[in-house]
Amino acid sequence: MDYQTGFFYLFSAVMLFAAYRVITSRNPVHAVLYLMLAFSQASGLWLLLKAEFLGLTLVLVYLGAVMVLFLFVVMMLDIKLDGDRWGFWQNFPLAATLGGLVAAELIAVLWIGFPKLVAPVAEQAANVPNTKLLGQLMYTKYLYPVEIAAVILLVAMFAAIALTLRQRKDSKAIDPGLQVRVRAADRLVVVKMAATKPSAPAQAVAAEEGKA
Repeated sequence: MDYQTGFFYLFSAVMLFAAYRVITSRNPVHAVLYLMLAFSQASGLWLLLKAEFLGLTLVLVYLGAVMVLFLFVVMMLDIKLDGDRWGFWQNFPLAATLGGLVAAELIAVLWIGFPKLVAPVAEQAANVPNTKLLGQLMYTKYLYPVEIAAVILLVAMFAAIALTLRQRKDSKAIDPGLQVRVRAADRLVVVKMAATKPSAPAQAVAAEEGKA
């Protein structure tokens, strides 16, 4: 067994363990951290396949931006860990059925579909880096899908921010519209009050202080 095969089994084992912990962790913050570990191992597999652009993109985009955003959103949502939690065994039959179906489809595609396919190799592909070829495809043939995906990610970012904007009682936010529409009568109210006369002891004390 060469070193590439050893690294493949190492990355695969760690990634499978991290993926399993993502769906079994009770703490959502721990689940996000395990998901970041799974993405890092997947990037290692991309590097073993000599797809360095995909591996580095997975690290820079997902681990460096998307997963950090997920982590902050999960921490800001203030999820109650002790209350209203779905039972694991109640949803286990449906999850096992769907998981078995997906596994059967993957096995059918990998063992039956791929050996029959013959991928044509371009003559000039050996002289052009795969990163350049991928960029040409993304911004020529697949330009509209890339733009649509960018818009969807932007909407997801706005939705994540909107989930954290809750009405708080201790918030000291000021509405600028109310400040602009304010009038002088709203700020100061003049109240007419009857004049009060000082009592007799107070008058005597004031007279003595005047004599002194």
